[in-house]
Formats: sequence, C-alpha cells, structure tokens
Amino acid sequence: MKFLEERIKSEGIVLGSDILKVDSFLNHQVDPVLMARIGAEFAEKFRHLQITKVLTIESSGIAPALMTSFDLKVPLVFARKQKSRILNNEVFSTTVYSYTKQSENQISISKKFISANDRILIIDDFLANGQAVQGLLDIIEQAQAQAVGVGIVIEKAFQKGHQLILSKHIPLFSLASIDHLVDGKVIFSKKQEQADVKQR
Repeated sequence: MKFLEERIKSEGIVLGSDILKVDSFLNHQVDPVLMARIGAEFAEKFRHLQITKVLTIESSGIAPALMTSFDLKVPLVFARKQKSRILNNEVFSTTVYSYTKQSENQISISKKFISANDRILIIDDFLANGQAVQGLLDIIEQAQAQAVGVGIVIEKAFQKGHQLILSKHIPLFSLASIDHLVDGKVIFSKKQEQADVKQR
C-alpha cells in the first residue's frame, strides 16, 4: 500500500541489513489516523471470512489489531507476554522467541476468550521469522479454534516468516513488503507474493 510505503520511507530508520525502526508512528508513538486506515484495509481484505475474533500480541500489534476489530465489529484479544496471577492458570500459553530482542517470552491468553467456535484473524505489526505468528497459531490450535487469516503491517520478505505461514495454508496479506534493507534505505518488493484470501 503506497500510503504506508511513503510513511516508511519518510520516517523509518534502517539499522544494518535486518532492522527497521518505525517508532514514530507504530511501535512507540502511534498515529491513530494511520492505524484507522490500516484497520480498514485489513477489514476489507478479510471481511468475507466470517471472523469472530481478532488476535495479536502485546504491545505493538494492539493498535492495528484494535482498528481492524473495530471495523469488523468483533472483539480484539491480545496475548500477554507475562502470565498474570489474575488468570489463575486458566490459560492457553506458549513460548515465543523475539528476533529483535534476542530473548524468549511466554505468551498466554485466558481460555474464556477463545473457543473452538472461533474463526480468528491474526494481526501483527511486523513479520520477520514468523515466531510471533507461530506462537499465536499454537494457542489457536490449543483452543481448537480456526485461524482464517494473517494480516501484517510490515513484512520483511527476505526472512522466513512469509513461507512459514504459507506452508500452513493460511491466507496472508501484508500492507508493505520489504525486499531488503541496504545503505540505510528500504527497498520494497516489486511483486508481493501473497496468498489469495478466499472463503475458508
């Protein structure tokens, strides 16, 4: 999506060959107008899939996921990165490795918020190696729910997350797909290889 690519070009900060900072509008400071547009794009793409819940991980995925759920008029559920005693262990949980932070996090979701009847859309800010999405898919599987789609704000197409999701035959839609990062610049993919978002 050109509107997002232009924002990345003007405000994104490239660190080396694999890290892109967009903390002026997505990861630290959040632009609500941009998030509303992002949410509308995801909702339009996935609306026909009879989604019952939108799922993400705290915290950077919450803004785009919330606006998507608002447009779809379904609840947003987010996985917590630290287990809360309030949940009383009545949770689905798994471990996720963060490539950026080089650390593991246990994520969990209360069992009362996901059921086998749910058709779930995953929304996240970045897709790199796919570990965050894999963790959410693991939780969805534990709940015996169905993952019907994955929406990503910014995808690093040169890393393995894209193929990981497609190998599971789950529709994937990324708003901005990056081919590579070089000399402080973002080079976007000329052709985004995205799964068709069909009725499932």
